[in-house]
Amino acid sequence: MGDFYQSGVIATFHMLGEVNLERIESELEWYAEGRPIVLVLPSLYSELEGDALKGILDHLKEVRYIKEIVITLGPASEKEFKFAKKFFSVLPQKTMIIWNTGMRLKKVYRSIEAADLPIGEPGKGRSAWMAYGYVLSQQDFHAIVLHDCDIMTYSRDMLARLCYPVVNPNLGYDFCKGFYSRITDKMHGRVTRLLVTPLIRSLERILGYLPILVFFDSFRYPLAGEFSMDVDLARVNRIPGDWGLEVGVLAEVYRNTSTRRVCQVDIAENYEHKHQELSPEDASKGLHKMCVDICKTMFRTLASEGIVFSEGFFKTLVATYVRTAQDILKRYEDDAAINGLIFDRHEESLAVETFTSAIKRASGIIMEDPLGVPLIASWDRVTSAIAGIFGRIKEAVEEDNK
Repeated sequence: MGDFYQSGVIATFHMLGEVNLERIESELEWYAEGRPIVLVLPSLYSELEGDALKGILDHLKEVRYIKEIVITLGPASEKEFKFAKKFFSVLPQKTMIIWNTGMRLKKVYRSIEAADLPIGEPGKGRSAWMAYGYVLSQQDFHAIVLHDCDIMTYSRDMLARLCYPVVNPNLGYDFCKGFYSRITDKMHGRVTRLLVTPLIRSLERILGYLPILVFFDSFRYPLAGEFSMDVDLARVNRIPGDWGLEVGVLAEVYRNTSTRRVCQVDIAENYEHKHQELSPEDASKGLHKMCVDICKTMFRTLASEGIVFSEGFFKTLVATYVRTAQDILKRYEDDAAINGLIFDRHEESLAVETFTSAIKRASGIIMEDPLGVPLIASWDRVTSAIAGIFGRIKEAVEEDNK
């Protein structure tokens, strides 16, 4: 039986039976005539050498409703940038590559920093933010769609379903988050399963009803990197520059639009991409660092909502989280058993212990510095501070792509 259950405060769109890709793509072509769509692909140079991105391009060649594809490239030399231009030249859509470490864009970044505006550290957050700046500079798009470049199980219906709620004017959503199952012979998605969900529910137990926590808990996969949004959100949202990116984006969406205009959509029966190492002994690497950054973003978001933290609060939170995570872990073990999946109790328990350390580390950082590194500035703030910045970004990107 298809799962059509609605829970939380946002709309959930399920995969109820086989996807009629021809119908949904035909509709998207029609709507995109008046509501143009741009696809943003944050990519590392190393992903150009892998199989996942080649498979993604094979599917994108068949997509006719995307007006432009913008690849925002991580650290790359001139030789690597030239290779990237050749690599993506197979796409039939208009394609632009943002060379974030090229001289032209370095000048743009320096001018923004000179205006005392935060641009964050190099990474996916900054790369996506600059891509939004380039898209906004064209004043030609209704919707931005973004997904990662390491998806091994990519298909055209994944992109179509992600676009549909924001592009279809009859639905009227400003933001759509993708969700999916991550199952092989065992369950994946440890950070969502064993950190984010039990942490949110622990905070709810301690703080009581808090609308933003209910909002976070409404998402099936809050750390998914796939979403679509109205271009105006890209103008006003601020962005975290670390692993707290996905949670920070949700916090900004909560702040800048109504929950009635936020939804999530099931985009794949199964989803596979690269896995991060747990790194239980080193909080500066792998999932351990990711979890510290996620917790910091969560705590700072709550502080902005008026929550007052103390040492006693965080001690209670850690104890509540451990109990909640252990209870949820047992549910996953039983779920794995009934489905004949492998479940390594020690490995899952080690993850909970590592995530507990991450919460402790993040809470210590918050107590020392409640504000921390500022979020990357919103584009409406940047354009207000620096006249003509969009023109400079557009010129730099277009010159690089000649």
